[in-house]
Amino acid sequence: MLKNLLNAVLFQVGWFACVLGGNTGWLLIPFVILLVHLWLIGSWRTEGKLLMTVFALGCVLDSALIKIGLFDFGEAGRVIPLWLALLWPLLATTLGHCLAWTARPWWLASILGAIGGPASYIAGSHLTYVQLPLGVGVSALILGAIWAMVFPLLHWLAAWFRQTHRRDVPA
Repeated sequence: MLKNLLNAVLFQVGWFACVLGGNTGWLLIPFVILLVHLWLIGSWRTEGKLLMTVFALGCVLDSALIKIGLFDFGEAGRVIPLWLALLWPLLATTLGHCLAWTARPWWLASILGAIGGPASYIAGSHLTYVQLPLGVGVSALILGAIWAMVFPLLHWLAAWFRQTHRRDVPA
């Protein structure tokens, strides 16, 4: 229970540090949070591959969303900013901990993704220099449809990596 609470608090602190800090020294906070998570809550052995995989997939997804014009970061907008990329491994830290309850049934993750995904992007757009050129409503619908699939996929990846880790650990 305490680990889940700490996990949720660390995620929220990391989210605000990324979104409000942008590509500044504040980005040290998410790195520290990831280290604290791996030290106190999870471990590199059990979650490292998941964190790296979710980071890579998130960068690809957000890059595609920039390419189709869903986000606009101004002149620096060809590649996703580091602060946005770091949100992905932060999210991955929650999958086996404070948000593990959303994994089953799969439709629960889908509903949470359809609501929470767009809410996070829209909140971020109000707090930073990200623009939603298609408008908030259209962007929310597109992001909701995407995140209704992405969040269950992330939970599936987390379960797959847990299963793989259990198989690899000698009895």
